Amino acid sequence: MTRVLVVDDQPLFRAGLVALLNAAPDLTVVGEAGDGATACALAEASRPDVILLDIRLPGLAALTRVATSARVLVLTTFDLDEYVHEALRLGAAGFVLKESEPARLIAAISAVASGEMQFGPTVMRRLVAAYLRGDTAVSPWSSVGLDELTDREREVLRLVGTGLTNTAIATRLTVTEGTVKTHLNRVMTKLRLTSRAQAVVMAYESGLVIPQTVAKTA
Repeated sequence: MTRVLVVDDQPLFRAGLVALLNAAPDLTVVGEAGDGATACALAEASRPDVILLDIRLPGLAALTRVATSARVLVLTTFDLDEYVHEALRLGAAGFVLKESEPARLIAAISAVASGEMQFGPTVMRRLVAAYLRGDTAVSPWSSVGLDELTDREREVLRLVGTGLTNTAIATRLTVTEGTVKTHLNRVMTKLRLTSRAQAVVMAYESGLVIPQTVAKTA
């Protein structure tokens, strides 16, 4: 059973999410919050697997604290691209549009709970577009340690940056999934990254991933 903490500052919308998720098989809501401070306290107390978080929540930096105890799936809308990038920097495991169908949201929660990154096609296109426009700031990790990676580690980082899962990367490189995980762990250690989300940002901002290429496939 996947344990979910719902965080949204709109009570009616939050209540709808709670009802939807509690009605879904294999999901249970272990708490709900309307602000970052309450979310952090509940995350420590209830130990959820996934935190469903409204990107417009005041004090988005609270994500850095709650993301250490659970995987964070961010709810976003079309007009909030700058927050999407900031949430990615802070360690979000995925994004889903508020306009998504219920089944899409439930599937996204399950994917994030299983350890995957979750980018809706529209969110990915808009995130890539932001890179193409040059709207994103320079990453604090973009010039740190990349020369310490082996050729295979660079390739794994590049493929992570395109949004591929470990299973898909293993197939692409003709290696085992365990080997991919080992390479990725080494990458994150060498580059001092704390999440797969930050690895995605690093892949973009180091130039390993060319946004135009991702835009064609997103």
